[in-house]
Amino acid sequence: MIDETREDRLIDTFATLADTLVAGYDVVDLLQTLVERCADLLDIAAAGILLADGDGELEVVASTSEASRLVEVMQLSARAGPCVECFTTGSVVSLPDVEDSPPAWQRFRNSAREQGFAAVHAIPLRLRDTTIGALNLLSTVPGALRQQDERAAQALADVATIGILQERTLRESNSVREQLTSALTSRVVIEQAKGVIAHSRGVSMEEAFVLLRSYARSNRLMLSQVAQGLVDQTLVI
Repeated sequence: MIDETREDRLIDTFATLADTLVAGYDVVDLLQTLVERCADLLDIAAAGILLADGDGELEVVASTSEASRLVEVMQLSARAGPCVECFTTGSVVSLPDVEDSPPAWQRFRNSAREQGFAAVHAIPLRLRDTTIGALNLLSTVPGALRQQDERAAQALADVATIGILQERTLRESNSVREQLTSALTSRVVIEQAKGVIAHSRGVSMEEAFVLLRSYARSNRLMLSQVAQGLVDQTLVI
């Protein structure tokens, strides 16, 4: 058997993301696929995505672990950190050592340290002059992100951004706002559903999300549909 190379997996990832760019695709699932593939392909420990709503407020939409989600939530609470700055400037923000973060980022630094992360790199979800969020790459050891990893992450982020915006949404600002709002609303319900599964099955939040996502995929349903059913108690998995 021939071992699959990193390049093979990267190509497969682009193909997977491209397959989602069809009418009616699941935005949350697209972004979850993106962070999972980044964690698998790049020299990092975890990844997450912050997405802006129609009013420009960032919210966590995808993460590979509860630890990375907590770091992202802290950035939002403090309105300071690499992802927030990345979204504001539309540029890559790299922090090879969280201990070197500016004083204004103290709450972020403390959270990252508590969750075991030593370096954070933020990649903009941007198309031309439109920035809709940021991809957060976290490492447990200090160090700069390799140039090839940064290029790969930006390319993957670009594909996801195109998937969210598309040409029709670029022409119709209301469509952009509605799609982003829908994705963020869905994520709230998904978090609630994760809690329901975690409580009923006695599993972690990460394991609960795996069960939720597996059920949605095997039954060809959207994550938000399954999550809503669990929250409304009209569905049991």
